[in-house]
Amino acid sequence: MITNFFIHELHNHDVQELWFQQDGAPCHTTRATSDLLKDTFDDHLISSFGPVNWPPRSCDLTPLDYFLLRYIKSLIYADKPQTLDHLEDNIRRVIADIRPQMLGKVIEN
Repeated sequence: MITNFFIHELHNHDVQELWFQQDGAPCHTTRATSDLLKDTFDDHLISSFGPVNWPPRSCDLTPLDYFLLRYIKSLIYADKPQTLDHLEDNIRRVIADIRPQMLGKVIEN
């Protein structure tokens, strides 16, 4: 998904100062994944094995890990997408529907 979708989409947008933040799940920290992200984001990578080490259980990471990502995932898979196109449509729809007010509440709590 990172190579086939995410990085491709980045090139379609004028993004100046982008940081990539990643949790420490074993599948996210394999050498191949880490090397790809380091090559793509250089010193703007926050990861267990990146140039900026993000400590586990960080209070800044907690809202992402323990609410927002699970919330998004529950909505993306609510109708059990059966095709990649359906899954991609769900991801785009769910992300587009996130409102700044909700993100503010996530940060507050």
